[in-house]
Amino acid sequence: MMVCEYKPGLEGIPAAQSSISYVDGQKGILEYRGIRIEELAEKSTFLETAYLLIWGELPSKEELEGFEHEVRYHRRIKYRIRDMMKCFPESGHPMDALQASAAALGLFYSLRDLHNPAYIRDSVVRLIATIPTMVAAFQLMRKGNDPVRPRDDLDYSSNFLYMLDEKEPDPLMARIFDICLILQVEHTMNASTFSARVTASTLTDPYAVVASAVGTLGGPLHGGANEEVIQMLEKIGSVENVRPYIDHCLETKSKIMGFGHRVYKVKDPRAIILQGLAEQLFEKFGYDKFYDIAQEMERVVEEKLGSKGIYPNIDFYSGLVYRKMGIPTDLFTPIFAIARVAGWLAHWKEQLEENRIFRPTQVYNGLHEVTYTPIDQR
Repeated sequence: MMVCEYKPGLEGIPAAQSSISYVDGQKGILEYRGIRIEELAEKSTFLETAYLLIWGELPSKEELEGFEHEVRYHRRIKYRIRDMMKCFPESGHPMDALQASAAALGLFYSLRDLHNPAYIRDSVVRLIATIPTMVAAFQLMRKGNDPVRPRDDLDYSSNFLYMLDEKEPDPLMARIFDICLILQVEHTMNASTFSARVTASTLTDPYAVVASAVGTLGGPLHGGANEEVIQMLEKIGSVENVRPYIDHCLETKSKIMGFGHRVYKVKDPRAIILQGLAEQLFEKFGYDKFYDIAQEMERVVEEKLGSKGIYPNIDFYSGLVYRKMGIPTDLFTPIFAIARVAGWLAHWKEQLEENRIFRPTQVYNGLHEVTYTPIDQR
């Protein structure tokens, strides 16, 4: 009998072949379909990048305009889903609300015509268009307010920010938010993407695929980390407290949120871009102490842990950017999902092309030949 080597967390074990994105953790390189993330952040938009990931190449002007038009006019959600969301408890986490809502969306589009390109495109458009609407709607309804109706005259990111408070956002803020979505849209075989591909391999519908991925993303070791970064900065409170806090974490072997990455052994290239975006926001709308605390944390952590390849990851600066935009902390991870849904759908589509259901093995470490004990003898 073949003995399998057990790797906790499947670390380093290839789970699929993919041409969607590429990471070189030693050099700090991230590419989507071969294009460096720095170039896409500078020149592209979220919807153009989503198109690139899902259909494999940059769209022509006409293709992009067509895709943007479809997304723009599919932003509204069914009133029954809206009514369902009104029944969610106000204390519920927005990620749980999003997972339930994404799954419920599949009830209205239950046909699984997975070999039909039109079905695939319609599903992609519907999910990319409605996920932001669901997030914004729950944010307002948990406060007892009616959701804000999407505006067809606003672009993707501007419309989402508008739906949060019914105020048209500053153009710089909207552009920075759009870049944030580009940075978060895809990152090879992470936990939520693996979850999406496993679910997709059963040939269920894409709404179940996205719902399963949302559930995976919500954990504090994955998408939820950016929320914990802000909580950490609030706990530290001042620049003077940074070094004692980090020393305590090292002494107690506690995790320092926003630092370190399973793949990157240098500073996350997305964190570099996000830091620049944060500086733009602070320069225009005013600095606050949290950015000073964050900069000091990066200096101290690099001093103490840089030799071990521990540097800021995407979660460290994304929370600072969203906080400066006035976005509630518990919406940070749902915003991550707004972006990542396009990456999940790219992997869903790729999985369908040469599908084989996932069925990993295990290393059994239990007992054998155990005799059943009658209940009156236990």
